[in-house]
Amino acid sequence: MPESKAATGWPGQKKSDFNNPPDPPPVLRMITFLKGKVVEAVPTQATIEVQGVGYELLLPLSSYTKLPSLGSETVILTHLVVREDAHVLYGFMTATERDLFRMLINTVSGIGPKIALNILSGISVAAFRGAVANGDIKALSQISGVGRKTAERIVVELKDKVGGSGAWEAASERRALSPEDQKINDAVLALIALGFKQPEAHDAVRKTLSTLGPETAVEDLVRACLKKG
Repeated sequence: MPESKAATGWPGQKKSDFNNPPDPPPVLRMITFLKGKVVEAVPTQATIEVQGVGYELLLPLSSYTKLPSLGSETVILTHLVVREDAHVLYGFMTATERDLFRMLINTVSGIGPKIALNILSGISVAAFRGAVANGDIKALSQISGVGRKTAERIVVELKDKVGGSGAWEAASERRALSPEDQKINDAVLALIALGFKQPEAHDAVRKTLSTLGPETAVEDLVRACLKKG
């Protein structure tokens, strides 16, 4: 009777497990960031060398402008898209950029990675959130690859997710903030995230700051506002 060939599986997998194979190791499912040297960079992509291996990433213009010079060490956040013909890594220099990219491709029908990168290249995250919150179809439709119908779909499908904080962030971005104004801005955004409406949050922070004084930390401002609310 001929010998059967030995079964193979993931490293460490027991023979008894072969009828119920485990999920692939996590490294095959997700690469969440890379830490290494920038060896090549153009406005649409970059190559990061990590321990002798070069990883090619597609990235938006907003992240390209934040990359350090060639040869410098960096940490870049990533999102892995697995297709039938390729595994594609997308790179982002900030968490807010990656969060918006993921929200676009996972929430808005008809938007894939290419259009999501165009959006990040054509408008800042804060301005995008403001446009969605304010229903500014015109501003969104001016982004390359985003027509009026797509812009309308973005507003309809993301407005509830962006909420009132989007308009406030956009307004804050348009002006240079003093340290005190920055503190107010941070406290207002925190209160909006906790359920306050924008006018109520702004009024509460202003009144609390005048009572407690300009040296009050953001966390203390928010706590005091919550107690009064």
